Amino acid sequence: MANMGSIASLVMAVIISSGGDDEQTARGGISSAMKLWGLVVCHHSSPRFIPFPLRYACEFLMQAFGLQLNMELQLAHQLSEKHILRTQTLLCDMLLRDSPTGIVTQSPSIMDLVKCDGAALYYHGKYYPLGVTPTESQIKDIIEWLTVCHGDSTGLSTDSLADAGYLGAAALGDAVCGMAVAYITPSDYLFWFRSHTAKEIKWGGAKHHPEDKDDGQRMHPRSSFKAFLEVVKSRSLPWENAEMDAIHSLQLILRDSFRDVAEGTSNSKAIVNGQVQVGELELRGINELSSVAREMVRLIETATVPIFAVDTEGCINGWNAKIAELTGLSVEEAMGKSLVNDLIFKESEEIVEKLLSRALRGEEDKNVEIKLKTFGAEQSRGAIFVIVNACSSRDYTQNVVGVCFVGQDVTGQKVVMDKFVNIQGDYKAIVHNPNPLIPPIFASDENSCCSEWNTAMEKLTGWSRGEVVGKILIGEVFGNFCRLKGPDALTKFMVVLHNAIGGQDYEKFPFSFFDKNGNYVQALLTANTRSKVDGKSIGAFCFLQIASTELQQALEIQRRQEKKCYARMKELAYICQEIKNPLSGIRFTNSLLQMTDLNDDQRQFLETSSACEKQMSKIVKDASLQSIEDGSLVLEKSEFSLGSVMNAVVSQAMLLLRERDLQLIRDIPDEIKEASAYGDQFKIQQVLADFLLSMVRSAPTENGWVEIQVRPNLKQNSDGADTGLFIF
Repeated sequence: MANMGSIASLVMAVIISSGGDDEQTARGGISSAMKLWGLVVCHHSSPRFIPFPLRYACEFLMQAFGLQLNMELQLAHQLSEKHILRTQTLLCDMLLRDSPTGIVTQSPSIMDLVKCDGAALYYHGKYYPLGVTPTESQIKDIIEWLTVCHGDSTGLSTDSLADAGYLGAAALGDAVCGMAVAYITPSDYLFWFRSHTAKEIKWGGAKHHPEDKDDGQRMHPRSSFKAFLEVVKSRSLPWENAEMDAIHSLQLILRDSFRDVAEGTSNSKAIVNGQVQVGELELRGINELSSVAREMVRLIETATVPIFAVDTEGCINGWNAKIAELTGLSVEEAMGKSLVNDLIFKESEEIVEKLLSRALRGEEDKNVEIKLKTFGAEQSRGAIFVIVNACSSRDYTQNVVGVCFVGQDVTGQKVVMDKFVNIQGDYKAIVHNPNPLIPPIFASDENSCCSEWNTAMEKLTGWSRGEVVGKILIGEVFGNFCRLKGPDALTKFMVVLHNAIGGQDYEKFPFSFFDKNGNYVQALLTANTRSKVDGKSIGAFCFLQIASTELQQALEIQRRQEKKCYARMKELAYICQEIKNPLSGIRFTNSLLQMTDLNDDQRQFLETSSACEKQMSKIVKDASLQSIEDGSLVLEKSEFSLGSVMNAVVSQAMLLLRERDLQLIRDIPDEIKEASAYGDQFKIQQVLADFLLSMVRSAPTENGWVEIQVRPNLKQNSDGADTGLFIF
């Protein structure tokens, strides 16, 4: 990345089904094992953060690409199998028309059967090479090695002759590394050869750039590539299972062909000029036809699907065991009965008559449902539903002589489908009921696309069901259609929806959006997982709970009160801010006075003024909007003089005392005035001042007085230490 000038990167994996599962999937199986096919790497020259929604979209894109790629690989696999089968067919045709050596000397040859660099046939001691192959002496040495080391097997495949134990592999060089051999007879062999893998690998970097050199201390791309070439130099591409299947099939065909040659019956010219008489051939054909006819009758009678037939008059002339089991009507009882008049219900008569008429004209129909009657012990079932294909029955002159029906019993599916239709009708009647008791409901599939949008949801949002169903809920429905307040709200909704799809239910999640007309809708969202019978999640159901008119009015009143309270708090904050300015002036003036020469009384007055100013600053700070919102009270503890506190408390009540003509009596011993205490001085000062002012307001004005007494009281705390308490 440093060489490329990249700082940030985004790597996305392309996952496909593994090799073994590809074949299983191609045959109709279910793929479960996965493997890494490749990587998509995005680079950026500066730091870059990719948000989660975009990463999630990239992941979805890679999944879709992986599915498409997997389909392409399966298609390529199927085309390869078809090519192999086509080549096998051509080779078999050559064996019938010519000698076995034609598979080497003519086109297509055995080299076209599988991907290889060379092939050879060793037949009756003669060597027939094609492409890149060992010499005749080398092939004889290989045959001798196979006879000694692998004589018990029917063949051998390897991508490295050296690893397989062949001592002459070094003499073959890189031209012949891999080999697949099929034993036809103990003295006849088929060979396929592959060269080393290195020529199939191409380096994608600037390998010829003179400045691009490795430092020799670390494994760099080019040195690692060279090391890899050393590893694969004497190894070919591995032989795939499909290729080995093709080789094995050709091996079996050649064995039969060589056996016939040995017996003198395989040569195509001998077949053409055979000694079999025409009469014998005709007799054999008749016997074969009779055998096939008997086998067909047996298959029809023992088939696991219902099969019955009628003649040109519509009367039963064929009735197998399965249809007899379903209807309760035996073969003997069914023969000769009219299909239309005796065996089907009235509602199916028109369909069957049309079906018979067309089939008797040679026009065959498929997947037609008919309703058959039941008899005997099966009569309690009521009816049998069968999906049939009508086939015209013809004689040897190709004239239509009847109709054969091959069916499939769908009675169980029909019953289940009827129940499903009823349940679906009930579901629609409930979910899409305009009754106000039915809440707004919408649903999501496993891909977060809207799959349901009921009538209540249409009324609430103003968007119809047809406009919403099939669109992505996150970003499209709730985002473009129903706008949310911001990206945070969209992210929270995305988390709730994806968790609900994953199996985690949510209840009463606050969810707000703007409807089609721009009205703000507030609701509580309840999300529940939708799952199959086996418990696998297939989406989520979402219910919205909208507040009633009375509750909305109450909420509106509450919002107004909160708004009014907030306005008052702002006003309070403004007043506090305005008070701070003159307090700053008082504090500055006090600081100037402290620098002047003052006598004891003046200094005491200054200390009292400073204490009152700090008390006001403390009150203004505690009344700030942030402190009220935090709901916390911070105590600023320090050591202070009780005398200073009492002077500040008394000074705050003096004007009211004079106004009410009251006498203040202070009974404070000198040792108390000089004593020190520890705590929040200005909180204590504020509390005592409020208490004193309350007493002054409550005292009688005529000959009234207010007395302050302070008494010390020593007590022991839980640690055994003496603690001083002052009683006011």
